Amino acid sequence: MSKFAEPSGSDVVAREDPDSPVLIETHGAVRVVTLNRPGAFNAVDEGLHRALADLWPALDADAEIRAVVLTGAGDAFSAGGDLGLLDRMVRDAALRADVMREAADIVRGITSLRVPIVTAVNGPAVGLGCSLAAMSDLVVVEEQAYFADPHVPLGLVAADGGALVWPLLMSLLRAKEFILLGERIPAEEALRLGLANRVVPRGTARTTALELATRLAALPPQAVTESKALLNAGVQQAVRALLATGLDGETASFEEPAFQRNLARMLSRTGSA
Repeated sequence: MSKFAEPSGSDVVAREDPDSPVLIETHGAVRVVTLNRPGAFNAVDEGLHRALADLWPALDADAEIRAVVLTGAGDAFSAGGDLGLLDRMVRDAALRADVMREAADIVRGITSLRVPIVTAVNGPAVGLGCSLAAMSDLVVVEEQAYFADPHVPLGLVAADGGALVWPLLMSLLRAKEFILLGERIPAEEALRLGLANRVVPRGTARTTALELATRLAALPPQAVTESKALLNAGVQQAVRALLATGLDGETASFEEPAFQRNLARMLSRTGSA
């Protein structure tokens, strides 16, 4: 018996609780996953972080799934880590440890998902948002969007994706430049560097990503999943070799005065302190 269940083929879109931090819609054999904190530009707080950690095993257990679209609600893909969460992690070592365990689950889960992930970057993709896109399989980015990994300028070790994957997607020198300096990468530059597959007009990333995912879902599933596993072998090797050390370094960053000063300055500017 095949380990792949036959997809239902239904065109009906099934929606989850609209207040959930992550929404999952069913489009036949494609699951459309939406980060759902639009009022906060999908910044990752405790609820969204936990939901992302739980997401990948749940998708992997779905026998009918053939492809995933990942996108953000509203005008951003994700603004990265929620400043309030980062502040609470400075003050609460137990919370910090929980979040870092979840971070490991997110990285291992997204990079080991058996089916292709097409990320629709509909706005800024910063920090963890940037990492989620980098760890997916195809990336569609809208012309006004950009990528940025500000971990290091903020005072954190860049452990949760970019530093693991970017050297596999672009030259090592360019990866070092963008990770260490935290500079923005506009959509067209991301395409040129190899961080994106398509640049599309504003408001069309989800549609384009769903078209690509539907094409992938129609292909022979065993050929797709085992080919993806081969293509991702270098990513898996990087995750096994480097993730734990990187997260240990990021955990230690929360005790560093430089990070705490930078975070306090950002919180004071946003009025969140």
